[in-house]
Amino acid sequence: MGKGGNQGGGATEREAPMPTFSWEEIQKHNLRTDRWLVIDRKVYNITKWSSRHPGGQRVIGHYAGEDATDAFRAFHRDLDFVHKFMKPLLIGELAPEEPSQDHGKNSQITEDFRALRKTAEDMNLFKSNHLFFLLLLAHIIAMESIAWFTIFYFGNGWIPTVITAFVLATSQTQAGWLQHDYGHLSVYKKSTWNHFVHKFIIGHLKGASANWWNHRHFQHHAKPNIFHKDPDVNMLHVFVLGEWQPVEYGKKKLKYLPYNHQHEYFFLIGPPLLIPVYFQYQIIMTMITRRDWVDLAWAVSYYARFLLTYSPFYGILGAVLFLNFIRFLESHWFVWVTQMNHLVMEIDCEPYRDWFSSQLAATCNVEQSLFNDWFSGHLNFQIEHHLFPTMPRHNFHKVAPLVKSLCAKHGIKYQEKPLLRALQDIIRSLKKSGQLWLDAYLHK
Repeated sequence: MGKGGNQGGGATEREAPMPTFSWEEIQKHNLRTDRWLVIDRKVYNITKWSSRHPGGQRVIGHYAGEDATDAFRAFHRDLDFVHKFMKPLLIGELAPEEPSQDHGKNSQITEDFRALRKTAEDMNLFKSNHLFFLLLLAHIIAMESIAWFTIFYFGNGWIPTVITAFVLATSQTQAGWLQHDYGHLSVYKKSTWNHFVHKFIIGHLKGASANWWNHRHFQHHAKPNIFHKDPDVNMLHVFVLGEWQPVEYGKKKLKYLPYNHQHEYFFLIGPPLLIPVYFQYQIIMTMITRRDWVDLAWAVSYYARFLLTYSPFYGILGAVLFLNFIRFLESHWFVWVTQMNHLVMEIDCEPYRDWFSSQLAATCNVEQSLFNDWFSGHLNFQIEHHLFPTMPRHNFHKVAPLVKSLCAKHGIKYQEKPLLRALQDIIRSLKKSGQLWLDAYLHK
């Protein structure tokens, strides 16, 4: 480890040598009660601090025992500010003979990706167009206003009610895409402003919780499509995904549901129920059990506003039923868009890949068009969004050629498909996984 400190510059005191560690030692500290991670070859003990991590202790814990440099840069907009919190956690650095990457990750891909990110920064692709996001908010408010006026002017008959429900489902979906932008800190330079507007949109405009979303969604970004780390692939035994899980279930003779028919019952319990049943219950219970009174207050303001607006036309019970019908419609839109980029990709246990390769393995794109951009909230550029979560969505198409070039250089597949095919692939993927389960289940 060496001795000595500064030898010149008038130094009167010797600096204590920085302790050095091997990857073998660091990887031992990947437990819930003992967590180390590496950023820029510096070793940090995050065991006690992880419970105070703004993004949640699970997301940072997923990188325990690993190099988290690229994830750290991807999620944090103001690195200088974050470094202030990291200084007390510093316990040493990687030994000089140790590679910068753990588990034999591809160092050349990592270097090339970091150069690509630097190029994107030099091109000002992380700078947002505030007018773009203001117009998105304006068109959401306009739809909310049109919906109320439709009922006010035409009455509460079936036709005006159904039309209004579709308008509000559209505004709710678009508000969902917009809160996603602010939640990823991709609009303002200051995180404080992003957090405030995020709470307003997801809380007052949608009745959900910003903290619930942060803790869940950042885990998905950190380890996409990784069992036990990405909550989006935790299907509670309702579906089996990918190739590994259905075979394991089949071998163990696990049959909670007839998985060989999951591509059929998906239409009954997937899109219709995710938001109005599962998410709604999970959000409310999370806010109450965690005593998240701020988010709860924002959510209550949404429900109060909705009931005050529509109970004069439908009564309290009618307004509640109307709200759940809107969420029923929104849930279909949300599920199909969010699953077309991930469900069809590799879903497996932790493979320990570099950041670039792990995101490309778990994401695919849908072709660009004005409609596709609006319909999906620019999540048709899922690859670019996952590589650069804090990049404003209106710049994804500018960085896409650079990403394609890097993929070509290293022989990594860059998947892009038409919208209709992407939606159909969801069903094909579920059917394939279900058949894998059946084959393994019947095999003696």
